[in-house]
Amino acid sequence: MKTFTLPGTELTVPNVVLGLMRIQEKTDEEVRTLVKTARDAGISFFDHADVYGSALHGCETRFAEAMQLTSSEREQIVLQTKAGIVGEGPYFDFSYEHIVESVNGSLAALGTDYIDILLLHRPDALVEPDDVARAFDELSAAGKVRSFGVSNHTPGQIELLRKSVSQPIVANQLQLSVTHAPLVAQGVAANMQAVDQSVSRDSGTLDYCRLNDITVQAWSPFQAGFFSGVFLGSPEYPELNAVIDRLAAKYDVPAIAVATAWITRHPAQMQVVLGTTNPERVAGAALGSDLPLTRAEWYEMFRAAGYTVP
Repeated sequence: MKTFTLPGTELTVPNVVLGLMRIQEKTDEEVRTLVKTARDAGISFFDHADVYGSALHGCETRFAEAMQLTSSEREQIVLQTKAGIVGEGPYFDFSYEHIVESVNGSLAALGTDYIDILLLHRPDALVEPDDVARAFDELSAAGKVRSFGVSNHTPGQIELLRKSVSQPIVANQLQLSVTHAPLVAQGVAANMQAVDQSVSRDSGTLDYCRLNDITVQAWSPFQAGFFSGVFLGSPEYPELNAVIDRLAAKYDVPAIAVATAWITRHPAQMQVVLGTTNPERVAGAALGSDLPLTRAEWYEMFRAAGYTVP
C-alpha cells in the first residue's frame, strides 16, 4: 500500500481509503471483517459523515459499536468525518452552531476524543466564512478536530473560506472515476471548438488543489456517473472493460485494481475512497494502490471511457 504524508498535517496516510456510508445494517461481525480486510490490505484511513446511515450519525455509531476501539487502536487509524448536510431539508448549513453541534455528535457517536480530519460536505450557498473560521478555531483549540478540509468545492469556494479560516484546507473530496472525469478531461481537450469536453465545468479544481497542496479524495471511483451504477462489467462500456480486463490479466490483479490504479497513477497523489462493503472488493481495489500503469495504458483507458484525446 502506497502511503504519503498528507500535506498540511503530520499524518501518514494510504492512497486508498475505506468509506463507511453503507454499514448501517451490517452486523458487528460484518463491520469487523470489512475493517480487518482493509487493515490487512494497508488501509488505515476511514471516511464517515454525520448524515451517513438511516439516522443522524448512524454509520458512525454502528462503526463504534462494532469496533469497540481501544485508545491504542484508535491511534493507529485516521478517522475523517463530514458536516454540513441537513438531510431532512435537504439543505446545507455551514453555520458555527451547526458545525460545532455536528462535530460533538460525531465525537459521541464514534466514541473518540478527536477527529483527525473534518470535511465540510457539499457547499453551502449561504456560507459566512467568519462563522466557519470561528467553528474551526474553537474545535482546533479544544483538540476535537486536528485538520480540516472540504468536499465538492470549487477553487472560488475554497478561496472564500481561506479568506477567514486560518487552518490549512488539507483535502477536497470530489467525484472521480475513469468514466466521470471532468476534473481531468477538460484540460486534455482545452481549446477545441465544438467539443463538449473542452467546456470548463469545474474552474480547474484539480490543478488548483495541486498548486495549493490540497489532497483530492476521489469518491465513487467505480461509478459510471452520479450514482448511476458501476462501469466495471457494465454492457454500456464494452471497450473500456475489454481494456481493463486485458490490463488486469497483464498485471495479475482483479479488474477493480486497474480501475483504482487509473486514479492512483495520476501525479496529483490522490486518495481513492472506496464505498463497497464487500471485503473481497476492498482487498482487490487495494491492489491498485501502486500499480504502475504506463502513460499509454492510462490514456488508453481514458479514450475507451469515451473521452477525446486530440
